[in-house]
Amino acid sequence: MVSKLVCVSVQLITGQKISTLVLTEADYIKYKDPKQPVGARIKDLMKRMTLQEKIGQMVQIERSVATPDVMKQYFIGSVLSGGGSVPAPKASAETWINTVNEIQKGSLSTRLGIPMIYGIDAVHGHNNVYNATIFPHNVGLGVTRDPQLVKKIGEATALEVRATGIPYVFAPCIAVCRDPRWGRCYESYSEDPKIVQAMTEIIPGLQGELPAKSRKGIPFVAGKQKVAACAKHFVGDGGTTKGIDENNTVTSFDGLLSIHMPAYYNSISKGVATVMVSYSSWNGKRMHANRDLVTGFLKDKLKFKGFVISDWQGIDRITSPPHLNYSYSVEAGVGAGIDMIMIPYNFTEFIDELTYQVKNNIIPMSRIDDAVKRILRVKFVMGIFENPLADFSLVNQLGSKEHRELAREAVRKSLVLLKNGKSADKPLLPLPKKTAKILVAGSHADNLGNQCGGWTITWQGLGGNDLTIGTTILNAVKNTVDPTTQVVYNENPDAEFVKSNKFSFAIVVVGEPTYAEMYGDSFNLSIPEPGPSTIHNVCGAVKCVVVVISGRPVVIQPYLANIDALVAAWLPGTEGQGVADLLFGDFGFSGKLARTWFKTVDQLPMNIGDTHYDPLFPFGYGLTTKPTKN
Repeated sequence: MVSKLVCVSVQLITGQKISTLVLTEADYIKYKDPKQPVGARIKDLMKRMTLQEKIGQMVQIERSVATPDVMKQYFIGSVLSGGGSVPAPKASAETWINTVNEIQKGSLSTRLGIPMIYGIDAVHGHNNVYNATIFPHNVGLGVTRDPQLVKKIGEATALEVRATGIPYVFAPCIAVCRDPRWGRCYESYSEDPKIVQAMTEIIPGLQGELPAKSRKGIPFVAGKQKVAACAKHFVGDGGTTKGIDENNTVTSFDGLLSIHMPAYYNSISKGVATVMVSYSSWNGKRMHANRDLVTGFLKDKLKFKGFVISDWQGIDRITSPPHLNYSYSVEAGVGAGIDMIMIPYNFTEFIDELTYQVKNNIIPMSRIDDAVKRILRVKFVMGIFENPLADFSLVNQLGSKEHRELAREAVRKSLVLLKNGKSADKPLLPLPKKTAKILVAGSHADNLGNQCGGWTITWQGLGGNDLTIGTTILNAVKNTVDPTTQVVYNENPDAEFVKSNKFSFAIVVVGEPTYAEMYGDSFNLSIPEPGPSTIHNVCGAVKCVVVVISGRPVVIQPYLANIDALVAAWLPGTEGQGVADLLFGDFGFSGKLARTWFKTVDQLPMNIGDTHYDPLFPFGYGLTTKPTKN
């Protein structure tokens, strides 16, 4: 609040000149005045800050070490939940809000009261949080070719994240996955940079629509129902050799610009608040130490004015093994232009090292000031100085019916029909709802965790049905068929069981286990057993549709002749009903591959436009069906 003026005049005599000042009742603090322009607020606050307070702003620590006392003592600028880091198992929205606010109160009790910003990975919905809507992973959303749908998913995700008191998400991943052997391929919308560019429409969904007269590169967040977004991972993360996570992307500067950079142009023009740097290297140089690209290109050439954040222990990993030469890592990472460091635990070591380097002119003060200005700009733009504490007004948004319906629509639009009938004139799909007896089989038919994939409740994901609230494909089938139709579920039946039961047809749901990051790197891309055996036993004995749950194309060619109908369902998330909607003809299949489906892994990498292009199913392929009239 700006106090009313009281008429106390004070004469200041400087030399021979007498000037009169009018004092306010309480000191007027410019940076706390929301009516002031952001630039003026930053300038005012910066000139009040000590080196210790500035360095604190550059530090992001993990929730588990972020006590109110730590926030106060070290002036910490940001806190995050790593994958699976929650205040309590199955924590409610209220529990999350109380946790975040408690940490925030520590920040607000400091001399300058600069609020911290809390960040979380919300990569397919608010994926760490129990009962949140889990949307299909990006690999499925790319199939939809529907930027408006993805924008709505951004809007829903922002509401669910804000429902738990959190204002910042590490999303979207705008990697262009060029090799499905990469364990993060499901975080990428497509092998085609144009589709990835189109899908940056999720950013105005998360942050709000950029005002018409905005200057390019200025971050924007439209109030308390929106979140700051993060375009990641800058740059080339999807192009590493053999798809090895955090590895080296070997390509010319032109190759980098034409494949991996385009979506950053769109993200920056849409006002993205932050950019996260990639663990990977470009032509042998770690991105976390690449000043030419982080400062020279992203900040100077593209005029990005938000802040650049490291990945988890990203500066430690500049050296191999990590943390080998920490003082070098700090100098190289901060010197490259990284503004906020995701430490996440050992923060005093970083603070001490950076303080030493600034005091000894190893890192110039101007670099610290650039980082802090950028962090403060995002905080002012978000309105977090005016509204630092979350209330309970949005808790009913978490896992709401509307958001689940949106996710179900996204599932329907993301499935790709790859085969329909042994011959074109005898399609198997859509399946009849009314029939005597059907078999549902496969490791993924009644497994919500497998259906959601990695980055769900925990970092690596969880198998089974106890992780969160949702609908498995088995339950979706039961919900959809006629009450007189008998649904028999047998996860891995033998051929004799299938033959002796006189099923009308079978639905086999198999695929990959859950994984994230390097744990998902795969050189064989095979469906693990018992998947292939289940396909063999069931499809050898009865008409079958095989639904593949996977984060990428997998080896399917050896089984294809045996399969009547084949559906790529990717990682659909909590709303398995969307799968049954298509299988039984309530809606028609419309999805087209946003990735090339290989015949054998020996062909990889193989992307649309390559000279050796010889796919099992080409980029853009997808059969369509019409809805059945009930």
